[in-house]
Amino acid sequence: MQISANFDSGNVEVIDASNPQQVVLAIRPDTHSGHFQWFHFKVDGLTPGRQYGFSLSNAGQSSYPNAWTGYHAVASYDQRNWFRVPSRFEQGALNFDVEPQQATIWFAYFEPYSRARHAQLIDQAQRLAGAELLATGRSLEGRAIELLRISRNPQASRKIWLIAQQHPGEHMAEWFMEGVIERLQQGDDAELNALLAQADLYLVPNMNPDGAFRGHLRTNFAGCDLNRAWQSASEAESPEVYFVQQQMRVIGVDLFLDIHGDEEIAHVFTAGCEGNPNFSPRLARLEQQFRQLLIDNGAEFQTTFGYTPDQFGQANTTLACNAVGLEFDCLAFTIEMPFKDHDDRPNPHTGWSGERSKQLGKDVLGVAAAMVGQLR
Repeated sequence: MQISANFDSGNVEVIDASNPQQVVLAIRPDTHSGHFQWFHFKVDGLTPGRQYGFSLSNAGQSSYPNAWTGYHAVASYDQRNWFRVPSRFEQGALNFDVEPQQATIWFAYFEPYSRARHAQLIDQAQRLAGAELLATGRSLEGRAIELLRISRNPQASRKIWLIAQQHPGEHMAEWFMEGVIERLQQGDDAELNALLAQADLYLVPNMNPDGAFRGHLRTNFAGCDLNRAWQSASEAESPEVYFVQQQMRVIGVDLFLDIHGDEEIAHVFTAGCEGNPNFSPRLARLEQQFRQLLIDNGAEFQTTFGYTPDQFGQANTTLACNAVGLEFDCLAFTIEMPFKDHDDRPNPHTGWSGERSKQLGKDVLGVAAAMVGQLR
C-alpha cells in the first residue's frame, strides 16, 4: 500500500502505515499559517474486498474541530464520481474504513476542483459562453487569476460580480462557478437573456489558486486569509484581492456575490450586510427578496440556519461582502454551501457535492435575472 499527496490540492502526512487496518495520518497546516482542515490523498496497491482503516489523527486540533461531528469523508476511484464514506470523530481523530472495489482510491475533504479543470473552465467560458478574458491578475506564486466578462448588450448598465474560492479549501465554490458558466452557454435561455440585456457579468472563478494547489484550507501562500484583507489588500501579501478591488473601482458594482463553503453548518445559506453602517431599508428589501426568490424558485437553500446577523454598525468590514457592500452601496452576499450536506434535502450517498453546487450557481443566475431591474 502506497499513500501519496504530492499532487494538485493534495494534503496528508503519513504517521504510521504499518497496520493497514489503522493507518495513522495527519493533515498538514497551510503554508505560513496554522490553519488546517482540508485533506486529499491517494492510496495505491489495495486489495479489493479487504478492509482498510484510516485515521486523521490531528483532526481535533484543526481550525474547525466541531465540524467533524456529522461529517463523512468523500472518496473516488476515478476522480470523477465521488461518494461518502461513513466516518467517525472519536478522541480527536477522524476515522473511516473502506473495503475498496479497486486497487486505487482517492479520499478528500470535499470533491476537489483541480487546476486542470479550472483551465478547461476558462477556455470553455470563452469558447462556448461568450466570455471575454477582461484582465488577469497574478497570485504570489505567479498563477493566473482570471477576470471574465460576459457582455451581450452595449447598453447594459448593471454590473454583477461573482467571485469564488477566496478560501482555497472550499472547492464547492468553483463547482458553483462552473454551473454559472454552463448556464451561460444556453443561447435559448429567455431568463438569462433578459438578465444580460440589462447587466454585464464579471466572474472570478478562483481567487486563491496558490492555496488551492497547495492543499490549503484558508490562506494564500503568504498565510493571508483573503476574506479578511479587503481593507488592507496589498501586492505584497494579498495581490489576489488587490487585483479584484482595482478592477471593481474602475468598473463599478451593483450586485456582489462571494461564494464560499462552511465547515460546520449542514445547510446552504447566505450572510448579508446587516451590520454595515450604510445598511438601509432599500438594501434590507433587496436581501429579503433575494433569499425569498431562491426559495420560491426551488433552489437548495433555506433561511433558518446560518450565521447570527451583525448588529447595525458592527460589521467586520475586512470581509469581502461587507467591504464591497459598503464601498458600492450595493446588494452584497456571501453564499455558503456545506462540506457536509444540505440537511433540508439530504443525500447520504454524495452529501453536498460538486453537481449540487453547480445547480445552485444556475439557480442564483435566475434570481439575479428577476432582480436586475431593482438593484438601483
